[in-house]
Amino acid sequence: MKSRAAQRPGKIIFVTGTDTGVGKTIFTGLFVHHLREQGVHALAVKPFCSGSRADVRLLRAMQGAELNEDEINPFYFPEPVAPLVSARRSKRLISLGEVVQCLRKIARRCECLLVEGAGGLLVPLGEKYFVGDVIKRLKCDVILVSRNQLGTINHTLLTAGALKRFGVKNISVALMGTSKKDASVKKNAELLREFLGEIPVHEINFLGKNPNKIGVLKKSHKKVKKTLAGMYR
Repeated sequence: MKSRAAQRPGKIIFVTGTDTGVGKTIFTGLFVHHLREQGVHALAVKPFCSGSRADVRLLRAMQGAELNEDEINPFYFPEPVAPLVSARRSKRLISLGEVVQCLRKIARRCECLLVEGAGGLLVPLGEKYFVGDVIKRLKCDVILVSRNQLGTINHTLLTAGALKRFGVKNISVALMGTSKKDASVKKNAELLREFLGEIPVHEINFLGKNPNKIGVLKKSHKKVKKTLAGMYR
């Protein structure tokens, strides 16, 4: 008899961001580590990656190397540009259906699959589809990662609105702290909660220098354990 995971996909949570470099990989690494520490068989993937594969290696380490690099990142491009640009240059056609099928296949191997997106919601991944289209086809929950600094109100509200237009019903925000604190930092979370209504806003305080190092990230988990616990529904 097949196991539950083999019978149907586990829960899928898509991690998108307001932009590139807002902390999606740091958050995804923290979250997959947290879930596994709590006894949830969780896996994390980053299906599209351009340029360095450092993020892929970090995610692999944070899930006990259960998946290899090609499973975590099946669509890799060496140039640090939008996936569609690289795909066209290499004359490589990746369909939306292929992406969704790949992700669902991995989701059958776990209780919860975290999918880290490339850049923001409207990054073009292939011909005539964006990150948001993958989310729409998966019909999954979404965690929106944003940077706690000046400008995040506009970027977060715009992205949350776009997610709703893609049909996403369960959205939550992870507001990531940074080393550069400006005058907006103390009020950003409060204002986002006011404007986003029922969408929960979770604050992840600045994790210190080099949070992308495996040892540092695992130690950082202790600082945000309670916050992460409230994000798994």
